[in-house]
Amino acid sequence: MQALMRPLDGITVITLEHAIAAPFCTRQLADLGARVIKVERPGVGDFARAYDERARGMASHFVWTNRSKESLTLDVKHGEAGPILEGLLGGADVLVQNLAPGAAARLGLSYEALKERFPRLVVCDISGYGADGPYRDKKAYDLLIQSESGFLSITGTPDEPAKAGCSIADIAAGMYAYTNILAALIQRGRTGEGCHIDVSMLESMAEWMSYPLYYAIDGAAPPPRAGAAHATIYPYGPFPVGDGKTVMLGLQNEREWEQFCARVLEQPQLAKDPRFATNSARTAAREELRGIIVEAFSQQTAEQVIERLDAAQIANAHMNDMHDLWQHPQLKARGRWLEVDTPTGKIPALLPPGVPNTYAARMDGVPALGQHTDAILGQLGYDRTRLDALRAAGAI
Repeated sequence: MQALMRPLDGITVITLEHAIAAPFCTRQLADLGARVIKVERPGVGDFARAYDERARGMASHFVWTNRSKESLTLDVKHGEAGPILEGLLGGADVLVQNLAPGAAARLGLSYEALKERFPRLVVCDISGYGADGPYRDKKAYDLLIQSESGFLSITGTPDEPAKAGCSIADIAAGMYAYTNILAALIQRGRTGEGCHIDVSMLESMAEWMSYPLYYAIDGAAPPPRAGAAHATIYPYGPFPVGDGKTVMLGLQNEREWEQFCARVLEQPQLAKDPRFATNSARTAAREELRGIIVEAFSQQTAEQVIERLDAAQIANAHMNDMHDLWQHPQLKARGRWLEVDTPTGKIPALLPPGVPNTYAARMDGVPALGQHTDAILGQLGYDRTRLDALRAAGAI
């Protein structure tokens, strides 16, 4: 049976990337079939390759964000790099970069420098703060943007802020880069022209912070830090149960509150108690209400509490750790895990969320540093003698 065409089959992406934001963006383009050529520094590569060795000898971040790509080693500052980059861009549809502020422009890889020679090229720049403004040249990493965007101010306990446990600012920027590149390719199909996309980590996080922004509009108090509980809806968060485990639950409306009191706590009279009669009242009296809930749960196991919550149609979840997630029965039942090749052997890989039923996501291997250098340059006309000379000169 002939393989079904993927949406980005035939699209070529050149990426000068490191860390997470740009690699996450381009990996998702590869998931959809794009050919992604990752340009890496000879001998070192993307510095995320060295973050740790936890994924069977490889870096966990790198394995996550770099499958299905081709690795080309190239010293972009070397005198021989210009013609190679020119050749690559001549056959490319998209250029993505998240180099240090100003680095792409100094290399002649800004949209303004490229648009006349490559009018169909989509150029996507990912940075901490954007292409202009007073913060333009400021370095930015995920935790710094979590702080700058106000995310830390509403995350954590009342006593201490806490960062997100994953690279949320990088992920936000990577997602906006990914979706806007897709939109740009659709637009190019109508106009025949490429464009410039300027994605800022700060702006991506500010968009994701819009609920607390509006909550604190006109100088109003922001949502308080509430640990793993919801800051403004209660009860909504973690509760300990009798077997030492923790159950997460969330109520969204007064009908659910009545059901919770009657069928889960088995205290129907509590629903009309004026201390807890509205969400605002419950939030204000959360410590008192928490004591009542914890006492009711103390004689039950986690599974017993969840059984009651399910019967009452109250949203709930297990408090899983990473080991639980690896073994999650829902992911297994839906066949979400495949294996992909890596330089150290096969490793599990999660299928991309939301792939339509008309094609299979691309799930190729994680590349070794420079694995595809000779093949890519061979396609540009470089023979063995020239390749050896470039390698001897430290260009590749």
